[in-house]
Amino acid sequence: MSSIGRASVLIGAGTIVSRVTGLLRIVVLVGIVGSVESFAGDAFGLANSLPNNIYAVISTGVLTAVIVPQIVKAAAHDDGGRAFVSKLFTLGTLILLVVTAIAMIAAPLIVALYTSADASPDQIALATAFAYWCLPQIFFYGLYSLLGEILNARNVFGPYTWAPIVNNVVSIVGFAGFLWVFGGPNPAVSQWTPLMIGLLGGITTGGIVLQTVVLLVFWRRAGLQLRPDFHWRGVGLRNIGRLAGWTFLMVIVGQLAGIVQSRVLWQATGDGPAVLATQNAWLVFMLPYSVIVLSIGTPYFTRLSEHAAAGRDDDVRADIVSSIRVLGLFIVAATAALAVAAVPASRVFTNTSGEALAAAPVLLCFLTCLLPLAVLFVVQRTFYAFNDTRTPFFFTLVQGVLVVVTAIGAGQLLAAGIIPIGQLAAAIALGQSFASIVQLVIATVILHRRLGGIGFREWVVPLGRFALVALPAAGAGWAVVLVCGGTEGWISDSELGGAVGAALIGSVVLAVYLGILALLRAPELEPALALGRRFLPKR
Repeated sequence: MSSIGRASVLIGAGTIVSRVTGLLRIVVLVGIVGSVESFAGDAFGLANSLPNNIYAVISTGVLTAVIVPQIVKAAAHDDGGRAFVSKLFTLGTLILLVVTAIAMIAAPLIVALYTSADASPDQIALATAFAYWCLPQIFFYGLYSLLGEILNARNVFGPYTWAPIVNNVVSIVGFAGFLWVFGGPNPAVSQWTPLMIGLLGGITTGGIVLQTVVLLVFWRRAGLQLRPDFHWRGVGLRNIGRLAGWTFLMVIVGQLAGIVQSRVLWQATGDGPAVLATQNAWLVFMLPYSVIVLSIGTPYFTRLSEHAAAGRDDDVRADIVSSIRVLGLFIVAATAALAVAAVPASRVFTNTSGEALAAAPVLLCFLTCLLPLAVLFVVQRTFYAFNDTRTPFFFTLVQGVLVVVTAIGAGQLLAAGIIPIGQLAAAIALGQSFASIVQLVIATVILHRRLGGIGFREWVVPLGRFALVALPAAGAGWAVVLVCGGTEGWISDSELGGAVGAALIGSVVLAVYLGILALLRAPELEPALALGRRFLPKR
């Protein structure tokens, strides 16, 4: 457990710094393009999400599902897996170049695909112009992910987590320079000149390039000597292709669902929370997921892959139970804190208190699936550890269909006048959360049958206990909100007030939550606190 603890702390510390600087980056960006009711903000948000979507698919789909288990196996080769990794790296680089080139050529078609038919031609043109500057990120995001997963598979976790900080710092400085020269916010399409478009897009992509370059400096720590190798036969790449084929189909499902969501959501642009506001709410939602789930779950996945490769199913079941219980303790607390602090947290990424009140419901709807997604992380990656990407495709297909159905349903409710346009984004977020919960239920049942049990009661009962304890903790947090003047008090007056208010509310919720668990002598508390103490200085 000590090796996992050290790796978790290394990843967690880097993730915290990365996410905090990333949130500061978004604050400055919102000062440039606006957030709620911003035509330019939604245009940039769409363009910048195109490479981000592909990056997310690569980092959590093909690479995590396929490469980590395969590299763990290849480590047993006579050369320690060096030839395998070099061949894989060469092939991956070529694929990334081809995909990026195709995306650049098809940029107008891709933008049109993600927007509604009645979208403003000027806004579409602005989004396309931004897309030409942002789409090269595909290559560098992919290269960064490829190198990072190779490092993770060799139990070198730090660089992959800390490299994004370079991107965030570069972007913050660049965006601040943009604000100094051109001012902001600039929500109207007519305010944007070619120079402004090129500068904002260039800063955004330049940060990704530097992030990848920094990661290249550390790859020698994995004990590998990467070199171009075009001899791809005889090292199991056909098996990787078979495994990646299913994850590629998952990519298609996810992208189709995302396209439907985007087209429906585009109807709200200029009238309420839309593309950029939803992306910002998702970023806030992903903060605890990234810090807690990825920092703790990633080392577990490497160890779980080793146990699965050795056929030690009992150890795999033990890994599942222990990881879910530790993740659940932290994730439930984070859910309660963010739910109570939804308005001040949203105020950090909006320009007025009114915009924060409009954006907060989107965050709340996403939060309903934070705990289910944490559990799904463990369950889905258990399938990956057994080199099974076929089964995850089918329960992901169900999730994708539900996302499409709920998004279209939200659009129909809007057309019928049942929900106002300002609530369209929240309705879509709630539909996505519902789809993820159904996906978890199906995945858990299948894995339970396959392994002959996954200790269901051993982790469900503690999760229920955590949820009950979170209720009075959330009540204490809400009391803080009322003392601070309510959701329209000083905690929503400014970005700084929102950040301070969210931190204050979160601290109270966490203190009460941990205090009650201590009184109940929850068995999960001691290992969780031991993990937390690793973040503190030795003295």
